[in-house]
Amino acid sequence: MTERTIRREDPRLLTGSGRYTADWNLAGQLYAYFLRSDRAHAEIVTIDPSAASRRKGVRLVLTGADYAASGWKSLPGGVSYEGVGGQKQKKPFWPALAQGKAHYVGQPVALVVAESAALAQDASEDIVVEYRDLPAVVGFEAATRAGAPQLHADIPGNLAFEYETGDRAAVDQAFAGAAHRSRFTLRSQRLVGNPIEPRAFLAQLDAASGVFTVYSPSQGMNGMRGFLSAATGMPAEKIRVITELVGGSFGIRSFSYAEHIAVMLAAQKTGAPVKWVATRSEVFLSDNHGRGLTMTAEIALARDGTFLALKFEDAADLGAYSTPFGPQIGSRNITITMGGVYRIPAMYAHTRCAYSNALPVSAYRGAGRPDIACAVERVVDRAAAEHGFDPVALRRKNFIPPEAMPYRTANGTTYDCGEFEAVMDKALVLADWKGFPARRERAQRDGKLRGIGISTFLEASAAGVAAKDQAHARFDKAGDLHVYTVSQSTGQGHETAFTRIFREGLGLIRDNAAEGIRFHEGDPDLSVVGNGTGGSRSLYGAGSAVKLLVSKLIETARPLAAIELGTDAEYGGGQFRSGSKSVGFFELAKKLAGQTPHPMDCVAEGAFGATYPNGCHIAEVEIDPETGVVEVMKYATVDDIGTVVDHTSVEGQVHGGVLQGVGQVLGEHAVYDEDTGQLLAGSFMDYPMPRADWMRAIVCDEHPVPTKANALGSKGVGESGTSGALGATMNAIIDAVRPLDIRDLDMPVTPDRMWRALREARTRE
Repeated sequence: MTERTIRREDPRLLTGSGRYTADWNLAGQLYAYFLRSDRAHAEIVTIDPSAASRRKGVRLVLTGADYAASGWKSLPGGVSYEGVGGQKQKKPFWPALAQGKAHYVGQPVALVVAESAALAQDASEDIVVEYRDLPAVVGFEAATRAGAPQLHADIPGNLAFEYETGDRAAVDQAFAGAAHRSRFTLRSQRLVGNPIEPRAFLAQLDAASGVFTVYSPSQGMNGMRGFLSAATGMPAEKIRVITELVGGSFGIRSFSYAEHIAVMLAAQKTGAPVKWVATRSEVFLSDNHGRGLTMTAEIALARDGTFLALKFEDAADLGAYSTPFGPQIGSRNITITMGGVYRIPAMYAHTRCAYSNALPVSAYRGAGRPDIACAVERVVDRAAAEHGFDPVALRRKNFIPPEAMPYRTANGTTYDCGEFEAVMDKALVLADWKGFPARRERAQRDGKLRGIGISTFLEASAAGVAAKDQAHARFDKAGDLHVYTVSQSTGQGHETAFTRIFREGLGLIRDNAAEGIRFHEGDPDLSVVGNGTGGSRSLYGAGSAVKLLVSKLIETARPLAAIELGTDAEYGGGQFRSGSKSVGFFELAKKLAGQTPHPMDCVAEGAFGATYPNGCHIAEVEIDPETGVVEVMKYATVDDIGTVVDHTSVEGQVHGGVLQGVGQVLGEHAVYDEDTGQLLAGSFMDYPMPRADWMRAIVCDEHPVPTKANALGSKGVGESGTSGALGATMNAIIDAVRPLDIRDLDMPVTPDRMWRALREARTRE
C-alpha cells in the first residue's frame, strides 16, 4: 500500500458542504451563555440570578443550586488502578456549575438560556455574585508546599495520587556502582489545544421517549456518550450522539465537558433544544489544557557508556479537577515507555499528581508520551556531553537490537518489534549529519549560532478501552455499501485510508471503483463496539476491523454468487468468476438489494492491543544572538509506523505533529499569574500559535517494520511528529549554545528567554 491518493474528504471540507456542530440548528432552539468565575479560588457567598431571569426573552437561569437539586452526578474522571501502597486516587465532586466554591478562572458558575445568543450574554451581566476570595495556588510545587491552601475539603495537601513503577532497589544498586551519572529536569509547560473549530454543543430531549439527542465535536461517539451517561445518570442507550465534521481535536475532545452537561439540563428544564457555541476566549478559559508536567531524570552509565539504570521523579499538575485522562497521563502514560529505545537493565519512576487552581489537564497530542520521550532523549544527550561520548555512538551502543524483540523493559512493558539502529542510520543520511560541521562554520561566519539535535524515540499507541473494534457492513436499497465504525476523524483522513483498504482488499484497481462505498463514523442508531479516535489507534483499530470486514464480505457474498452463477465461483479483481461466467461484487449487491436485511450485510471484529511506533528525528536550528530568535533551518524524520496505507496522510500527520512540537519548544505557554491564578495568556495576543514559517524545510521518510498486533501491521502515526520534535529541537538548541556554557533552557525558548541567556553567558565570560 504505497501509492498516493487524493483525499476523499477534501471536496466537502474545501467547499463547505459538510456540517460542523455550530452548523446544526433545530426548530425552536434556544441559546445558552455561561457566566464564568473571574477568580481562581473563592467561596461563592451568594448568587442572585433574579434580574437576569426577569429579562424579556430569557427562558432560564441555572446555578450550582439547580444542578444540586437535579440529582445529576459528578463529572467522571480519574484512574481505577492503584498507586503507591495500594492507594486509590482522591477525586473531588465536580459539578457542571460551581457549587459553594470557584476553583479556577473560567469555571462555569451560571447558565443563561434565552431566545438569542446575544440576549443570553447580555443577561448574564445581570447576575449578581458575591465572592469571598481565597488564596490561589497554581502549579504542582505551589499546590504541594507546606502550608498551601487546601482546595477540596476531602483532599489534604492537594495530593491526588502517588504512583510508582520499576525496581527502586535495583536502580539504587546500579547507581552506586556507576562510573558516570547525569541528571536533567524537563518542565513541560501547560498548553492550550486551540482547535480551529471552537467547542459547541446542541441538546434536545424527546419528552415522550426520554431520549436525548446531542450534537458535539468528539473523538468518538461511545466515549462521549459514556461521559454524558455517567454525569447525568441516564442509561447510555437514552443518549444519541451526532458528530459529523470536527475541526481538530488533539485529545482535548476525548470526552465531554461541564458545559455539555449543563446544556443538557437546560434542555430538559425548558423542553426546547438548547445550543451553545464557545467564543475563542472561552476556548482559552475552558478547554482542557495539555502537558503541565515536571520530570527529573537520572541516568547511570558504565565507563564505556553502557546504560546501567534510569530513574525518574515526576510531578503532574492536574488543575482543579480530575479529567478521565489527566492522572493517567501523569502516571502510566509517562512511565510505560520510560526506557525509550534503549536496553536499560534497571528502571524506577515515582510520580505524584496534585490539584491546583488552574484549568483541568487532559490528553493533548501524545498525552505525556512526547514529554517522556523528550526527557529520555535530553538526558541521553546531556550524558554524552558531560562524559565525552558522541551522541550518535552512545545511542547506537545502547539500542535494543532487533533480535531481542519482543523485548520486555525493566518496568514490564513489552515492545513487539522495531529496528532502531536502521531507523537512525536512514535519518542521519536524510539530514546530512556528516555535512553539519561545514554548515555550522558558515553560520559562524555570518554571526549565527547553529546546532543539530537528534531524538531516537519510541511511544505507545493506545491500547483502547473497548474490548474489541467492530466494522459493520450494511447495503441500502440501491445496493450501495455503507460501512460503520466508531472512530472519528478530526482531520486525519480516515475515509481516504479506509477506502484504500477496501479498494485493495476487493481488488478494485481504479480509484473510482469504490465510489459505491460510504463510510460512517458513529451512527447514533446503530450499536457498534469499538474505540474512538485517540492515541494514534484509529487506523490499526478501526482500520484493522475494516480490513477484516473486506474478507468477511467476500466470504458472505461467495455462496450468493454461486447461486447467481449456478456454480461455485472464485473471487478476484472485484469479480466472482466460474469459467466464462462472472458477476461483479457490487453488481451482485444491487441484484440482491430488494431483500431486507440485505443478505450481504455482515460484521467483522477483532481485538487489537497497543503498538509501539518509533522513529528518529533530527532538527537543525540557527540562532541570531542579537535578537534571540531561533529558526528551524532543517528537519528530517524517519518513522517506523508499521504498514503505511497512504503516504500523503502520513506526511500530513507528521508535518502537523512536528510543528505542534516546535510550537511548544519555541512559543506556546499557558501562563498563569502565580499570586492570583489569572490566566495571562488568554488570547492570541499573548499566546502564539506555531506558524508554517517557523520551519524552513522538512523532509520525511519511513522505515516500516510491520507489527503482528493487528490485521494491518500498522502502529499509528498521529503523535509521532510531536513525540520526536520536542527532544530533537531542544537538543539542537542546546547544541548551538553549549559552546557558550549554556547547559539548559526551559521551554518555550522564546526570543526573550534566549536573548537573556546569551547575555548572561557573555557576562560570565
